[in-house]
Amino acid sequence: MRTLVIGDIHGGLHALHQIMERAAVTKNDTLIFLGDYVDGWSQSPQVIDFLIELNKTHNCVFIRGNHDELLRTWLDESKDNLLWYKHGGEATVLAYANVSAATKLKHIEFLHALEDYHLDDANRLFIHAGFTNMNGIDFEYFPKLFYWDRTLWETALALDKNMKIDNLLYPKRFTLYKEIYIGHTPVTRIGETIPVQMACVWNIDTGAAFKGPLTIMDVATKEFWQSEPLPSLYPNEKGRN
Repeated sequence: MRTLVIGDIHGGLHALHQIMERAAVTKNDTLIFLGDYVDGWSQSPQVIDFLIELNKTHNCVFIRGNHDELLRTWLDESKDNLLWYKHGGEATVLAYANVSAATKLKHIEFLHALEDYHLDDANRLFIHAGFTNMNGIDFEYFPKLFYWDRTLWETALALDKNMKIDNLLYPKRFTLYKEIYIGHTPVTRIGETIPVQMACVWNIDTGAAFKGPLTIMDVATKEFWQSEPLPSLYPNEKGRN
């Protein structure tokens, strides 16, 4: 039985199908999705439909991403904003024009049920973006940072790789959990298209919203499988590019 972690999907259902097939996912696997199921490519509603059905047959954990929360506020509270439109929201709004009211209610229920984070029995933390409290997730004053924070990843990137964990200057956030799995900030920003480890942080967002592939990784072995780059799967679309 494997624990598999999946990066940001951003409406790319074709890519999601590819990684499920390439990783040979079975009903014995635990699937942990790191959030951002929507905004970017044209199949955001279909991605959520797929995940709702998948949850009926597989052991799934669905983490809340910032884009999922933006969609929830639009569907549930009729709130949107120009910034959201410019960052993938427009494709989602257009896609939902063809979705029934009943299906929208199911999607709202799904979005409300998303988890802010998942901490497993091996003290591995799965979270969309990060946290800022040096004492950990249970002490975070601002829960929205679970799906908006970038300082955890920025700190991991900037950390002196020669610094020992017992150094007084070593960031305490990196001593609390065995491993931390995140999405949110694509590794394509540092010129990569595969999962990147910095300190105890693994970033699984390989840029599927833009020009990169979607990734699924076995957290025990670190073996991973990827889709084709998303622009090749949606040649007539721009995604978030």
